[in-house]
Amino acid sequence: MSRHLEGTFVVATHNKGKLREIEELVAPFGLHAVSAASLNLPEPVEDGDTFIANALIKARAAAFAAKLPALADDSGICVAALDGAPGIYSARWAGESKDFGHAMEKVEAGLRERDCVTPAQRKAWFISALALVWPDGHEEIVEGRVDGTLVWPPRGAAGFGYDPMFLPDGETRTFGEMTSEEKHGLPPLGKGLSHRARAFIELAERCLKR
Repeated sequence: MSRHLEGTFVVATHNKGKLREIEELVAPFGLHAVSAASLNLPEPVEDGDTFIANALIKARAAAFAAKLPALADDSGICVAALDGAPGIYSARWAGESKDFGHAMEKVEAGLRERDCVTPAQRKAWFISALALVWPDGHEEIVEGRVDGTLVWPPRGAAGFGYDPMFLPDGETRTFGEMTSEEKHGLPPLGKGLSHRARAFIELAERCLKR
């Protein structure tokens, strides 16, 4: 049975871009978000083999350490021509320095090695798994996906991660060229376009009250 989230909760991330997006998503619901980084919570080892598994690792660790409900996102980009890579290793492709410019170059190099030059050969999708965990062990899990095509060179300086090279299906601008409202604004003001917004819409229907 679903449970409503109220009051203060932890966003189980040390990623400032991800934290900002989640704070914007929960803003209409009157919730108070604190980050795992602000609470000095350690980052757990993400050794799951799926996005959901890794989201649960982070949410469980934060919920039990902070004694508060915790929301974690595990997300990444999957490239069809690279057999779904980088997938759950999307952040690791950026290295310890979190250099996503290098990570995007690595994706592009992989595509060129396979002579993937046409849009049909450069299909990709973003996945976001959201796990909401309470200290007593109650868990809610959702997953969202958005499909698109990879462009080169990257376009736009907005967003974070692989956003500048990802062109969502049906759009003319990359995530890196969109405002935050355009990328993940919720209906009726926005399209709920991003993978994280799509997962959040489902989570909100289950667990959040305006």
